[in-house]
Amino acid sequence: MALARIAVLGAGSWGTTYAKVMADAGRDVVLWARRPEVAEAVTRQHENPDYLPGVRLPDNLTSTSDPVEALDGAEAVVLAVPSQSLRVNLSRWRLPAGATLVSLAKGVELGTLKRMSEVVAEVAGVPSNHVAVVSGPNLAMEIAREQPTATVIACEDHDRAVDLQHASTTGYFRPYTNTDVIGCELGGACKNVIALSCGMAAGIGFGDNTLATLITRGLAETARLGMALGADPMTFAGLAGLGDLVATCSSPLSRNRTFGERLGRGQSLAEAQQATHGQVAEGVKSCSSIRALAVRHGVDMPITEVVHRVCHDGLDPREAGAELIGRKVRPER
Repeated sequence: MALARIAVLGAGSWGTTYAKVMADAGRDVVLWARRPEVAEAVTRQHENPDYLPGVRLPDNLTSTSDPVEALDGAEAVVLAVPSQSLRVNLSRWRLPAGATLVSLAKGVELGTLKRMSEVVAEVAGVPSNHVAVVSGPNLAMEIAREQPTATVIACEDHDRAVDLQHASTTGYFRPYTNTDVIGCELGGACKNVIALSCGMAAGIGFGDNTLATLITRGLAETARLGMALGADPMTFAGLAGLGDLVATCSSPLSRNRTFGERLGRGQSLAEAQQATHGQVAEGVKSCSSIRALAVRHGVDMPITEVVHRVCHDGLDPREAGAELIGRKVRPER
């Protein structure tokens, strides 16, 4: 069986869920958890009570707080830590030679403006075609409860993507393959920013017309950036583009959407963070790096621009909405 043993590094909601998916697909999976008590709960109680309460995890999914133990003999390593801490964590781990490295992180690194696959390849010292990414409408709790969904596994090496596809296919989780890593990663990163804007609109009290407008124009600016970086524009019409965008912008399970709602209701960034137990939505940080990447490539991203200003310059969300609707009129394309 190709990819019989998998290490998943990061025991948050998505890391644990994807570990469950691969275990349900018949693989032996070891989940690395930073906290020993989480590892103990996963192994002994078959549950991650902090992130997936009430979800029973498979018997062939074990956990450890020792990264060396988790990585021993792994044929694929799934990286499930936040985008802005990925580089630091990678520098601490000794990854198995020849293993396929899989990024679940969705963001663009602050400072370097690198995509996550670029960070992985650089720090791990591996060719880019050894790195795959997973992106799609993948709200963790729904998948953990085995509600049907699909995703995209993208890798420059098609055969590696196919191996991961087989290692992730279950009765409730359907992966497709793609070789457009750039497009899949940018779709996953930018949708968090657009979801913040949708949350802000909902927090203000705006309805479905506004939401549909933000989703559609958000997809347009994501595609503009993607094409400037060499992505296939058709990727943004698929699961890693439109699919992920709709789910993240619409669902109350989306941390970025709900964080944006708090900002739209008038809470400050600090107040919204306090209300979410100190957790900051990925889009709050990624909006700055994506904005800088757009500036570097001369791409107009007005929604990303105002989200950045709300999060980091104190712009009132209502003023942000007025700015967007008051922009100079132009053809749709």
